[in-house]
Amino acid sequence: MLFHSSIRKELARSFGATLVVLATVVMTMTLIRTVGQASRGLYNPTDVMIVMGYTVLADMPTILSMSLFIAILSVLTRMYKDSEMVIWFGSGHGLASLLKPLFRFAWPILVAILALAFFILPWSFGRIEDLRDRYEKRGDIARIEPGQFQESASGDRVFFIEKNSENKQVGNNVFIATTELGKETITSARSGRIEVIGPDKFLILENGQRLERTTGKSELTVSEFTRYGARVGADDMSERSYVPSNSLTTLELIKNPTAKHLAELSWRLGLGLAAFNFIVIGLAAAGTNPRVGRSANLGFAFLIFVVYFNFLLLGKSWVESAQVQFTPFMVALHGGALSLGLLWLTKRNNNWTLRLRRRSLLPPAQEKP
Repeated sequence: MLFHSSIRKELARSFGATLVVLATVVMTMTLIRTVGQASRGLYNPTDVMIVMGYTVLADMPTILSMSLFIAILSVLTRMYKDSEMVIWFGSGHGLASLLKPLFRFAWPILVAILALAFFILPWSFGRIEDLRDRYEKRGDIARIEPGQFQESASGDRVFFIEKNSENKQVGNNVFIATTELGKETITSARSGRIEVIGPDKFLILENGQRLERTTGKSELTVSEFTRYGARVGADDMSERSYVPSNSLTTLELIKNPTAKHLAELSWRLGLGLAAFNFIVIGLAAAGTNPRVGRSANLGFAFLIFVVYFNFLLLGKSWVESAQVQFTPFMVALHGGALSLGLLWLTKRNNNWTLRLRRRSLLPPAQEKP
């Protein structure tokens, strides 16, 4: 039908524009947050853009759901404002008959949301955890930054280099504080360089001194040296031991249905069910009021979206803490939202109104004889 085709084309334009705007906003906010995390040492500063890309990719189901909801609500509100819905109703069709063109437009988006939630989301979080774990396990040399105190991977050594030359393997004014085997040592030197001796890396210090004392004792040993070598830790290439639930595949969550895994599964499945419900709610909520304008509907849509997704997050924490069970929560939240949306749509489709019968407080009039 021509009318259905025009609705789908307008929905596609509105959805595309909304998606670009929301994705840009999310990318900007994610970039700012990731830069802050990198400055605190959670990620390698060179991996900021990669972490941002993975994070935005994991947020795409939410972005697609909100873009679809806003597109449906804005297009239908515009049709009400321009009296196109009056023509549609005048042709003998009701509001519920628009569900068919809406779902014909939205089904590829719903499939994409489910695919992203079930497959891409855990993959993205897994890559982010790999980058974080790799940065935490970097060797002592990789941790050294000129002008900053840096702790070794094992936590028993602190390095400081005032500055390094053009060659990153050479530095000036080196300071090392070490605590191991019941001894505390402080080593300082005018210069130092990295040398590979056999399978190990050594920091070769020149023209410095070394202070050593046993923990709990006051005796202090001071020695000066012309050349001194200190073994430095290499990069830890072991696999990541910690596997958070959001980086597990959906099949692994189903095979091991613990409370934490069911909570993560409720979030992924809830993303697809919420997007489905938003189509019905968007159709039921569409309309126009000349007194408040179109911005009121968009504000209302944003409020519904925030409330719905806050319940998703709350439900995830409730299922994880075993306060509620997985199946009752999914039925109550998503089934309840769908029931309310269908009831609201039925009311508007059939023009149901709530009428209260008034009782007269005056006594009935008496008939004249």
